[in-house]
Amino acid sequence: MYLEKLNPQQRMAVEHGTLIDGNHIAGPLLVIAGAGSGKTNTLAHRVAHLIVKGADPRRILLMTFSRRAAAEMARRVERICRDVLGANAGVMADALSWSGTFHGIGARLLRDYAEQIGLGPGFTIHDREDSADLMNLIRHDLGFSKTESRFPTKGTCLAIYSRAVNSETALDHVLRDAFPWCAAWEKQLRELFACYVEAKQSQNVLDYDDLLLYWAQMVGETVIAEDIGSRFDHVLVDEYQDTNRLQASILLALKPQGQGLTVVGDDAQSIYSFRAATVRNILDFPAAFSPAADIVTLDRNYRSTQPILAAANAVIDLASERFTKNLWTERQSSERPRLVTVRDEAEQARYITDMVLDNREEGVTLKQQAVLFRASHHSGPLEVELTRRNIPFVKFGGLKFLDSAHVKDLLAVLRFAQNPRDRVAGFRLMQILPGVGPSTAQKALDLMAEDASPISALAAMPAPPRSGEDWTTFVSMLQELKTGKAGWPAEIGLARQWYAPHLERLHEDATTRQADLLQLEQIGGGYASRERFLTELTLDPPDATSDQAGVPLLDEDYLILSTIHSAKGQEWTKVFMLNVVDGCIPSDLAVGTTAEIEEERRLLYVAMTRARDGLDLVVPQRFFTYGQNSQGDRHVYASRSRFIPATLLQFFEACSWPQGKSEAAQAQARQVRIDVGARMRGMWR
Repeated sequence: MYLEKLNPQQRMAVEHGTLIDGNHIAGPLLVIAGAGSGKTNTLAHRVAHLIVKGADPRRILLMTFSRRAAAEMARRVERICRDVLGANAGVMADALSWSGTFHGIGARLLRDYAEQIGLGPGFTIHDREDSADLMNLIRHDLGFSKTESRFPTKGTCLAIYSRAVNSETALDHVLRDAFPWCAAWEKQLRELFACYVEAKQSQNVLDYDDLLLYWAQMVGETVIAEDIGSRFDHVLVDEYQDTNRLQASILLALKPQGQGLTVVGDDAQSIYSFRAATVRNILDFPAAFSPAADIVTLDRNYRSTQPILAAANAVIDLASERFTKNLWTERQSSERPRLVTVRDEAEQARYITDMVLDNREEGVTLKQQAVLFRASHHSGPLEVELTRRNIPFVKFGGLKFLDSAHVKDLLAVLRFAQNPRDRVAGFRLMQILPGVGPSTAQKALDLMAEDASPISALAAMPAPPRSGEDWTTFVSMLQELKTGKAGWPAEIGLARQWYAPHLERLHEDATTRQADLLQLEQIGGGYASRERFLTELTLDPPDATSDQAGVPLLDEDYLILSTIHSAKGQEWTKVFMLNVVDGCIPSDLAVGTTAEIEEERRLLYVAMTRARDGLDLVVPQRFFTYGQNSQGDRHVYASRSRFIPATLLQFFEACSWPQGKSEAAQAQARQVRIDVGARMRGMWR
C-alpha cells in the first residue's frame, strides 16, 4: 500500500477530503510542514492519491517556486502512481501538464486569454536586467538622469515599482517603509512608472511582475475568474509562506470558497520579504477560509538530531507570532550544537577550515558539509583561508545564464525576431554592430515602431555609414528568423553563426563563452518552440558555466558555501554558520521594525535546521573596520546574536577556540604592550 510509509500526520494531509468516484472535491487545507518533515514527499503523495482516486490530472494545478521543483514533483508522482496503476502511471503523470511556477503558469494563461484582455499573444518577457534597462531609457527621456540632486538609479526604481506591484501597496507607503531615502521623488516616480507601463504596452513586452499583475487583473473579472477556476478541480501550492499579496489574491479569485485548494508551507521559514513575500498569507489562511479550512501540522523531523531540533525550537519559540509546533525526531544524539567563540574573523576562518578537514578525516566528505552566512560578503576571509589551504569550494548564488553578456546578446536576437517592437532587445542588438551607436539605434527603432511591418521597415533603411556589411548581414539574419523557415531549434544555430564574429571581437575569452552558447542551443532542443523557450528560460534560467571558472569538476569533492537564502530547502551532515553576532544576524540593516527582526530570527532558524548531525554557530568577538578613522584601521567588539539569549545557552555546548590556551592565558597575552618603534630606533643609536 503506497500510503503505509507515511506517518499519521502526513497520511491525514494526503487523504484529506478523499475523492469518491472522482466527484467529491475537498475543502481548503493548510499543511504546516516543519523543516525536514517530508513536505515534498507528502505533497507528491497527495497529488498521486488524487489521481489514483479518480481525479483528472489535466485538471490539477500544481504551483511550486521553481520549474525544477515542479519537474521533481512530477517524477515523484509517477513513481508513487506506478505502485498502483502499473503501466498507466507514465501516461497519468505526463497528463499533469499544469505544473510549474506562478510566473510560468501566469504566462501560459495570459497567452490563452490575450485577446480578451487586449494583449498581443506574441508578447515577449523581459528579465530583471532588461526591465531595468527599459526603466533607464525612460528615466533618461524624462530628464531624471540630469536632476540637480541624484535621482534613484534604474535598479532602485525597478525595485520600488516591483515592491508596490507585488505587495499591492500604495507607492507612498512603499517609499515610507522600504525606500525612505527616495520619498522626495514620489511625484517623479509616479510619472516614470506610468511611462514605463506605456512603453511596455507599446512594445508588447511584459516584465516578471506583469505576469502576476495581469493575471490578477484578469481574474478580477468574475466571469474570467470563474472560467479559469473551472479548469481546475484541485489547486496545490508549495512554499506558501513565500507568496506575496498578489499571488494570494490570485488564489482567492480562482477558488473563493477554497474548494480543492491545498497550500503547504512553514511560517517559521518565511524569509523572502525583500521579494515582497509576506508571512501574513500563511498566518491568515485559516481566517480567509473560515470556518471551512482544515489545518494539518507535520512536526516529525526526518533530518536533524534531537539536540539540534531542541535548540532550533528554542530559538523560534521566542517569535512574536507563529503556528505552534515543536519539531521532534527519533534521531537521538548526545552531541549538542556548538556555540564557538573565536577572537576575530581570521580565527573563525581557521577554526572552520580545521573542523572541515577533521570531519573529512572521519569520513564526512566536503560535499556533505556547508558553511552558511547571512550576507555574501561575510565569507570573504574564509574564502581566502580555503584557497590558501587548497580546499576546493563552491559558493552558491553565482551568476545565471541571463546575467552574462554573451548569452543576453544571443537571446536578444531571438527575442527581437519574435517581437520586433521589443526596443530593449533591438537597442542591445544594434549596438553590437561596429559603427552603430545609441542615437543610430534609436532612430532605427523609431522608424520600425511607426511601421506595420517593423522588419520590412528595417530592411528598407539605408545602412549606417560605418557599419558596412555587418548591417546587411544583421538584417538578413533577422528576416530569415522572422520567416521561421529554419525551424526550431535550428534558429538558435542560425543566430549563433551570425553572432560568432562579434563574440570574437567583443570578448577575449570567446572560446569559453562559445561553450555557453552551444549549451544554450542544446537546452533549446528541449522546447517545442522559440516562444516557449524564451518564456521558460527567462522565468527559470539555468546556472552559467563560464562564470564559475575555478569550480571543480562535478565528480570532485568540494565544500559548500552559501547564503542562508540560497540554502533554504537544502540539508548537509555538518553545518557551520558564520558571524552569529548582532549586526550580522540580525543584520544591522534589518532591525528597523518588529517584522524585520522577526524575519531575521526565522533566517537563523532556517540555517540551524539545515544540519543533520552537527551544527556549529561561530561567534567572533571583534571585527576589523578599514579606513574609518584618521588613525587607520581599527576593530569593534561584537556581542552574541540577540536570538540566543542566556536563557537558551542550555541547548548549546559553549566553547572557545583555539583551545590550546586557557582564557586567562589568552587574556594575559592580550594585555602585553611592546613599543616596537622604540626598539627600531634603538638599533641605530
